[in-house]
Amino acid sequence: MAITSALQRHWPEYLIELGGIGILVVVICCTAVAFEHPSSPLQEAIGAEWRRPIKAAIISTTIIGLVYSPWGKQSGAHFNPAITLTFLRLGKVAPLDAVFYMLAHFSGAVLGAVIASIILFPLTGSFIARYALTAPGGHVGSVAAFLAEVIIGFIAMSVILKASNTPRVARFTGVFAATLIAAFIIVEAPLSGMSMNPARSFGPAAIALVWTNLWIYLTAPLIGMLLAGELHRWRRKSTICAKLHHHNDKRCIFRHCGYKTDAAVE
Repeated sequence: MAITSALQRHWPEYLIELGGIGILVVVICCTAVAFEHPSSPLQEAIGAEWRRPIKAAIISTTIIGLVYSPWGKQSGAHFNPAITLTFLRLGKVAPLDAVFYMLAHFSGAVLGAVIASIILFPLTGSFIARYALTAPGGHVGSVAAFLAEVIIGFIAMSVILKASNTPRVARFTGVFAATLIAAFIIVEAPLSGMSMNPARSFGPAAIALVWTNLWIYLTAPLIGMLLAGELHRWRRKSTICAKLHHHNDKRCIFRHCGYKTDAAVE
């Protein structure tokens, strides 16, 4: 009964999370192939020193667009199971909602990788967009990549919690998160490939059937973000809501929402 009730009441938010991560994975896959595939004209036209900043700008702009879209304003724009699990730990997401959010994230990432592979088939000649896989840098071992993912996950979640719980800047949480992601793509990607999202790494890996080092990206971002959540709790800081953007008229499905006067809470 509880499962049926959650599906009946919150299915729009679940579909939004599925669609959001799907769009993000399509953009990531297409951007990676456009700038790195040998057959791409951009690969020769743009120097290696400029490719990563341009990719960072494209991906971060996509994230900002998703967070501040009507979709993102309604679902909370997690698009990342590690973020959802951290807010679950902080008591802001109901367990069933967390389960369905995470199922949506992984399903959406796989769907996005499939769609990107179909789009990219004329260029790659393959159904598999391997250029979107995350992997440790050429001279970096798995342990170093794991630690790097833990650190960037910790930093990102710390910023999200700090911004979203500071009323005067809460509406800019999505901008702060996207800016950090852009910076990580530019600076940290040579270490771990910059995933920070288990679903984002799982989608392309599932299509490519390449599981090497996937354990890093399924565990490290979660550990880093949960550590940030634990520090938040240890400092006895309040958590207003699990939405990245709450200053809107969309309903909120999260528990004990501190913005009840701003939007309907269900």
